[in-house]
Amino acid sequence: MVAKPAYVRLESDKEGRSVLQNDANKSQLRGAERTPEQTVLYDQHIGLTDRSHIVSFAGYLMPLWYSSISAEHNAVRESAGLFDCTHMGILEISGAGAAEFIDQLTTNSITNLKAGRAQYSFILDTSGGVLDDVIVYRKDREEFFVVVNAANNAKIKNWINALLEAEVCIDPEDADRKVSAIPQVRDLRDADCRDDCRVDIALQGPKSLAVLSVLIGDEDTLSQVANLRPFEFMEADIRDIACLISQTGYAGAKSGFELFVHPEKASRLWETILRVGEPLGLLPCGLGSRDSLRIEAGLPLYGHELAGEFGISPFEAGYGWAVKLEKDFFIGKKAVERISREYDMKVARIELPAAKGIRPVRQNDGVLDRHGRCIGWILSCARTGESQIALAYADRESVKEDAAVGLYYLARSRSQIQQGRKQSIEKGELLEPDLTGKVLDRFATF
Repeated sequence: MVAKPAYVRLESDKEGRSVLQNDANKSQLRGAERTPEQTVLYDQHIGLTDRSHIVSFAGYLMPLWYSSISAEHNAVRESAGLFDCTHMGILEISGAGAAEFIDQLTTNSITNLKAGRAQYSFILDTSGGVLDDVIVYRKDREEFFVVVNAANNAKIKNWINALLEAEVCIDPEDADRKVSAIPQVRDLRDADCRDDCRVDIALQGPKSLAVLSVLIGDEDTLSQVANLRPFEFMEADIRDIACLISQTGYAGAKSGFELFVHPEKASRLWETILRVGEPLGLLPCGLGSRDSLRIEAGLPLYGHELAGEFGISPFEAGYGWAVKLEKDFFIGKKAVERISREYDMKVARIELPAAKGIRPVRQNDGVLDRHGRCIGWILSCARTGESQIALAYADRESVKEDAAVGLYYLARSRSQIQQGRKQSIEKGELLEPDLTGKVLDRFATF
């Protein structure tokens, strides 16, 4: 049985400050509780923020914020921010048949992925359910690494092992079908990988290249980094620290990099980037701004805008392009092919007011059409400036761009319940809206 995913949401307290709430350390795999671990940058976090700002997230102790969520959010939009992503899983898949195996494991197509390029993709179970959304990097013809969400790392490793050991049926219509290749798989955060170990640090924002230009002395190397297109990567040294530099990120920033470095060098790289980036306005950024940035940009979080309570599919999430139904086979293809034809709900990005005195929108609050009919529910929400940006799961035909929508607050207290406010609402119920807003473009870049 696949564990229920971690849930994370960004809310605001009475003073309008953002607060990240999570139960991400619950039931990471098969319902098992585990003590949260320290990331390799934990000592750096303790030196930069109060211990009360450190919380358990996806099985790791991570900072909510250092200065404030709004300051860190604005730094990424206006200059640059540095994120600890060393908790993310990094799996190397290599050897004979690696490409063939990944093409069966994931929904996107490996065939046209060139060395030095990466692609966004999904790992599905045989019923079409999303086990994780991942980024696949192709280093060579038969050498890849796959970045998975921290909360799903153990689950994905176990799933891959089960596939390699032929312990699960991969095709409901052909019980004897097995994966057609058995490559080597390593967890690059495992100390047994020695010099090959890697963890992820993310540098995001319009001045991220300017920060790297201070750190990379070789002009040819810097030129290559500057010319990286989205989802391209290369290997280079940053102040004598070997890195894989990728033009990827999770903040909706047009300019941003992820730096894959040996864990023993991660602290030095982190401190060096902070030092040279400070004059350019760079700030270290915690989980709070990571969440508000991705919500503002419309990017999904596993367990909220993917899978989760509603079993949201890639098509409903707005990522049908990453599911290549023209492939001969991938795990879950038959089921997701049916979903692609039949889905009537989707994730929408909504703008709502956030002036003084307006209560913050929360997960599961109701989304209403212009007639007051409930058409869906809030998945995530964050305040940005004078607006609240929410991601909602709603009726596909009712949340077209620029459509007017209403918002119904669920009861927050016993007194509100006694006054008649609902604790939950069903699709189709008629209600009076507490707020009105509009549907935005599904995604945004900054």
